[in-house]
Amino acid sequence: MAYAYDDQNIFAKILRGEIPNDTVAETEHTLAFNDIYPQAPVHVLVIPKGPYVCFDHFAAEASDAEIADFHRVAAKICADLGVAPGDGGKGYRTISNAGEHPVQEVPHYHMHILGGRPLGRMLQKTD
Repeated sequence: MAYAYDDQNIFAKILRGEIPNDTVAETEHTLAFNDIYPQAPVHVLVIPKGPYVCFDHFAAEASDAEIADFHRVAAKICADLGVAPGDGGKGYRTISNAGEHPVQEVPHYHMHILGGRPLGRMLQKTD
């Protein structure tokens, strides 16, 4: 499957240093920062530094090192921010939107980590 990456999206600009961010963690392959419009007390965005549009693009084309680093950074953030259930936290939700129907707003793969309060059900069944 072919994806066209838009290098003018806001996350690409953040990665190039053109737009500031509130960095939570950074490694060779991954950047994580606080969301500017948080929906929960913990709301961190985790993005790969490579030009991937969405989860399936990242999972299919990223290197093993990029994939492992991305997920290890996300796990460390959950632990460091006290939301990981294995570390005594009360849990978190991860969300990644891909494409039109789920309303992906930025065409750069990113995962939201949300926690710090009850979040309710993710989806409600509709007829």
